[in-house]
Amino acid sequence: MNIKKIITSAIAVSLSVVAFAGCNSTNASEKTQGNSKSETSNNKTIVIGTTSTPHGEILEHIKPVLEEQGWTLDIKIYDDYVLPNKALTDGELDANYFQHTPYLNSYNSENGTDLASAAEIHYEPFGLYGNGVSSLDDVKEGASIVIPADDSNETRALLLLQQEGLIKLPDDASAEKGVTTLDIVDDGGYKITTVQADTVAAQFGNSDEGSLAVINGNYALAAGLDIKNALAVENADGDAAHTYANIIAVRAGDENSEKTKAIIDALKTDDVKQFIESEYDGAVVAIF
Repeated sequence: MNIKKIITSAIAVSLSVVAFAGCNSTNASEKTQGNSKSETSNNKTIVIGTTSTPHGEILEHIKPVLEEQGWTLDIKIYDDYVLPNKALTDGELDANYFQHTPYLNSYNSENGTDLASAAEIHYEPFGLYGNGVSSLDDVKEGASIVIPADDSNETRALLLLQQEGLIKLPDDASAEKGVTTLDIVDDGGYKITTVQADTVAAQFGNSDEGSLAVINGNYALAAGLDIKNALAVENADGDAAHTYANIIAVRAGDENSEKTKAIIDALKTDDVKQFIESEYDGAVVAIF
């Protein structure tokens, strides 16, 4: 046989085998990708970011309900107010539950993100606490007052201080417009300091006698502070409860997803409402 023909035939067979293998490889890849997409769409695990108290405890309470419906609730606990939104934006979470809408709006504005509120769940009244002070009448001139520093919670704390007549803000001050310590018209002679929200309770615990602090409800609970012992509490009349309602936040477009609906339906029940009432005795108030 002609050697040249033998070599040519061998090369042709090799190319055919490679081409066939390549075709099968492509099909296998497409099949694998298809299975992956299918598994993702049928994923029955809901990953939610939250702070431990009360949000994490409320979520733990609904775990069995979701399990009965075929869902696994994977709760990720955070100890600050930034990482849960970053993780949600990055796709590490399906939702988070720790913040109110003004804070979410502020976060979106500052970070160019597009997170959205899917439902209002509860309200945590801010409390003004005193170290060794049992009444606002006993607060001494020049006393230190620590408040949270982020935009929405700083506004909320300052409005509470004005509510109790400790400071004077501009006449048009409101939660919607927002205020900072720079807007204070009259500080009443008090030394007002802003610090990261999750450190207020700790700093208050180490403060000098006579000092005051305005503390977020969840951090007050975590620190063992009883809202009944607060010198003052946010006035819940008007729209305060809904303005500062703690929400289920998701990526824009996921408000009506299967996972979002499942967790909201599990939360908005009489059972959860009763759990909140009995567990937190006024420090947390369901608003559904």
